[in-house]
Formats: sequence, C-alpha cells, structure tokens
Amino acid sequence: MTKRRVVITGIGPVTSLGIGKDQFWDGIVNGRSGIGPVTRVDEKLRSACRIAGEITEFDATQYMDFKVIKRADRFIHFAVAAAKLAVEDAAIDLTKDDPERVGVVIGSAAGGFTTIESQFKLLSEKGPKGISPFTVPMIIVNMAAGWVSMLHNAKGPNLCQVTACATSTHSIGDAASFIERDYADVMFAGGSEAPIVSLVMAGFASARTLSTRNHEPEKASRPFDKDRDGFVMGEGGAVLILEELEHAKARGANIYAEIVGYGMTGDAYDIVAPCGDGNGASRAMKLALKQGGVKPEEVDYINAHGTSTPLGDVAETRAIKTIFGEHATSHKLMISSTKSMTGHLLGAAGAIEAAATVLAIKHSTVPATINLDNPGPECDLNYVPNKTLTGQNLRYAMSNSFGFGGHNGSLLFKKYE
Repeated sequence: MTKRRVVITGIGPVTSLGIGKDQFWDGIVNGRSGIGPVTRVDEKLRSACRIAGEITEFDATQYMDFKVIKRADRFIHFAVAAAKLAVEDAAIDLTKDDPERVGVVIGSAAGGFTTIESQFKLLSEKGPKGISPFTVPMIIVNMAAGWVSMLHNAKGPNLCQVTACATSTHSIGDAASFIERDYADVMFAGGSEAPIVSLVMAGFASARTLSTRNHEPEKASRPFDKDRDGFVMGEGGAVLILEELEHAKARGANIYAEIVGYGMTGDAYDIVAPCGDGNGASRAMKLALKQGGVKPEEVDYINAHGTSTPLGDVAETRAIKTIFGEHATSHKLMISSTKSMTGHLLGAAGAIEAAATVLAIKHSTVPATINLDNPGPECDLNYVPNKTLTGQNLRYAMSNSFGFGGHNGSLLFKKYE
C-alpha cells in the first residue's frame, strides 16, 4: 500500500507571546520575550525562581461555555482553546467528515496541578465533603484529549501521550502515523500545560533546573549562552490540524508543510540528566531522517529543544554534530531555540515548537535564539543569535524534544511542493 501523506493545515498556539497563530508568529519573528514575574503563585509559597512565561490575557469564555470552564482544569482550557483556534485557522468544517475518521492525540506532562493544589487546600480546610465531584476528571491527563474529542465529535483514534517534555512531539508523530496507516483522515495533535503552581515550581527549583535570574525575566531564558543557569517555566499549549494530503487538497486547504519523518528513542540512562554524548537524541534525529529518506545535508533548519540548561544544551549540540557532521560544524545548518522567547512549556513544548517550525518553512524565515550573547563552551554551532533571518528557502526542517526519563522525539517537516 502506498504510504498516505500527512500535511499540516491548521495551527492553534496559546502562549505568553500571543494567542492564535498571528500573534504568536509576530512575537517569534520580532524576538519578543514572553517571560515576566510570577503572579499565579502565592508570595509565601514562591521558590527561588520567581519568573515564568505566564499567559496574562487568556479568557476561557472566548473558547468554551461556563459549564466546561467549571468542570475542567486550566491545562484543559488551554487545549480546548488551542483546538478551536486550529480548526478556525484550518477553515475546516468537521461536520462534513465522518466523525469516526477524525481523531485526537493531545498530551500533557503534568496534567491538572492547578486542581490538585486547590482541592487539597479544600480537603485540609473543609474535609472530604469540600471536594468537587469533578476533581478526578479535572486532574487526569487524558481529559484534554477527551474534552477536545467531545466538543468536536471526533470519534476516531483518541490517545493521550505523557512523556515529559517530549509529550507533544510524540503526540504529533503518533497522530501522523494514524493517518498514514489509514485509521483517520484528520487528527487534532498537540499538548497543553498549566504548571505555574507552587508545587511544580518548587519541585523544579529544588532540583536546581530553573533559572534564578529574577531581576531580568526577559533575559533569563538564554539557550546555548555561557551564562545560562536553567530553564524558565512557561504555560499554554498548541494544537495542529493534520490531514491526509488528498483530503486537504479536495477542500482547498492552506497547507503549511508536510510531515515526512518521525523518530523516537529512549536514553535508558538517568531520570533527569540526558546522555552526556547525546546518544538518545542523535538516534531520534537519525530515525526521523531515515523515515523521510532525507540526507543530513538536506536539512536547512532545526528548532532545537534548547532548554537553557547547562547539561541539556551541550548534549543536544553533541547529538547534532554526531548526525549532521560538517553540515553543522560549518554553520550551514541553522539552529535556534524558541524557548528563549516562550520559556519551556514542558509537555506542550513540542507542539509550540512544531508550530514555529512549520511557520518558519511557510514564511521562509528562521527564528532567532534571543539572549545568546556569548556562546558557552562546546556550544559552537550556528544558533542564529538574536536576529531573525528572513528570505531563507527552507525545504526541510526538524523539531526536537527530549524529556525527563530519557524520552526523545524528532519530527522532520518538508516544504509542501
């Protein structure tokens, strides 16, 4: 059977840079930082890190009715909003499709921590009778996918990925495979996260993974820079509409790019630290290239995982060198980390960065890595420091995500021709 081709036709980002494709891309192109002081955590419960990529202008009532809002956690709100934005951007009328041919793969690394904190407080103050009957469906991670499927009558494959910071990259890759294998014609794919709560912030701070550059929030996320001191938490989500190519063409859809490769591997190394030589990451990239039938030197751009952590940025740089060799070390391969602007959205990071990558292909524009003033030791590739590059013909571009527990994922996109 001929492999069915998969294209992206809708993009729905919800980020601290902006809500919706146009606001998000404007923030990326102009190198804005979405990082600021934390407001969602009570002052007395704040950790050493007091900055984050908070979404301050999100109004859930614009995307869902009051009943959904009351019965769903903030991470679900983000997923529902992102899915609605993606449908609108794709200009797709799903009532014309067989609902059994429309599916959902949306994940989250942390799930309903806003609800966990608020309900535990009620439990402590009022006892068991004070707890909402919707507590469990507000907490469990699969309910983002569940709500999106219900609201859009999507009765096809329905899956929730939970692979830490690789979650939504795996979501997109697996959703594409469902279309390739003829399980569906249309898929919602992405991730959402609402981790700016005291327990999550304190936990990451205790592990010394968060930046403490509190006096300069907008400069705190600085991937590959020698003065990087940890990542900056972000919240939000993104959902992409994936379609089988002929399905998209039949309705005259706007096609952003094609998904041609997907690789995923495990480090089998450490619960938090990446392999020092980037072995797991390099194998994920190699598999994505193999699936796409693409040579390393044909790739024009990589949206790096690039978290702004001392170990992670070096490991990814080593992995890129392993796979791309002279193409990378000669600076022909352009690499950037949009986390420098959005912060790290954990399980939603891969979907946000996939959105940035396909928009880069569509607009022939490579986002910058902002705050990269002095590359750190071993960080010696072309990370597109501080200035967006326009007029770049991007035929192939890759997006990387690597998570705690050694979960790795790489997506390879191609310009639609």
